[in-house]
Amino acid sequence: MINFCCVYYGDKYDVKYVQNLYNMLQRHLTIPHNFICFTDHVKLHKLLDGNITCKPFHHHNYEGWWNKMQLFSPQCELEGVNFYLDLDVVILENIDKFITYSKEDEFSVTRDFSYATKGWNSSVMKWNNATETERIWNGFIAERSRLMQLQGDQNVISELTTDIVENMPNLKVKPKDKVKPYPDEWTFSYKWHDRKDPRFDRGRWDFAKGEGSIAVFHGHPNPHESDQDWVKNNWK
Repeated sequence: MINFCCVYYGDKYDVKYVQNLYNMLQRHLTIPHNFICFTDHVKLHKLLDGNITCKPFHHHNYEGWWNKMQLFSPQCELEGVNFYLDLDVVILENIDKFITYSKEDEFSVTRDFSYATKGWNSSVMKWNNATETERIWNGFIAERSRLMQLQGDQNVISELTTDIVENMPNLKVKPKDKVKPYPDEWTFSYKWHDRKDPRFDRGRWDFAKGEGSIAVFHGHPNPHESDQDWVKNNWK
């Protein structure tokens, strides 16, 4: 049994995003899992259908995407293998391979769609806090003031799990230990062609369905704003 996690904080998304993510997961993940939604909406459980556990994060001084960092904290009490997806993804086919691809103690994540960054995109992650509480959470807390100057959670996670960290010698789990990124062809951007030839120019966006099991919607437009049949037929 694995833990599937999502984060629903604030008012950026309608509750439909949690429900649709749950529905897609039931269609496309056959591996037994607990569905856990970390949220600040105290009545969310009354608005959702299905076997969904709603719980708050322990720390209340984080906003927006910074709450995702708490997934690696011991207070979340996430034992064993954890798998995370952003709310604004569309699952198109079976995703069991995202769980079985790496070992239980390895960190897997999709690469960012901006090829120049060489970092991760935290929309899709698999980890075990037996390893990552030390590396990611403790590393984040140790240099929180500096790391929160970065653009967002995925930039922090990228730094803590690559070889560019040089000033945290006390971490037992070193950068790049037990890191196995997902193959690029498993995910694709809703807006950009691929990681080597992105369509940054809005005039080139055609929103055609790419190759992969999961479509990642980063920034605007969001899934509910899409007119593409391939989105509407799967995001439900």
